[in-house]
Amino acid sequence: MKPFQFRPLAILSASILLAICGSAMAAQAPEIPQQNGEVGPCRADFTVKDSAGKPLYNAKINVVLKYGFMSLRKTELEVGTNSDGKARFIGLPEDPKKPLAFHVKSGDVSHTVTDDPSINCNATFDVTLTIH
Repeated sequence: MKPFQFRPLAILSASILLAICGSAMAAQAPEIPQQNGEVGPCRADFTVKDSAGKPLYNAKINVVLKYGFMSLRKTELEVGTNSDGKARFIGLPEDPKKPLAFHVKSGDVSHTVTDDPSINCNATFDVTLTIH
């Protein structure tokens, strides 16, 4: 039986591989939750924070999309924010009859943000909710 042999190249290679994998895993941000309205090419990105500037997890954002002939069809969408306070809506109509009203709520506090996708098809909103 041969005694254990120290192999510095194997240990160095393993260390480098672990360092690369570990840093790649640590660098990944949480996936941004999204809802698809499937009625157009526009989108709206949200970042929701409290008054101290900390991201709010699971703040609910909802919007009602009205579309079709005389805007008789409607779809209601809701998404909750991730641990970074981020959420996204995709597939929003490009030319709605009225601006879209996004209702952001966390606990008892809410705020409404309006957007007209015909002016700003790829909107980004930073919403601060003051929680008492």
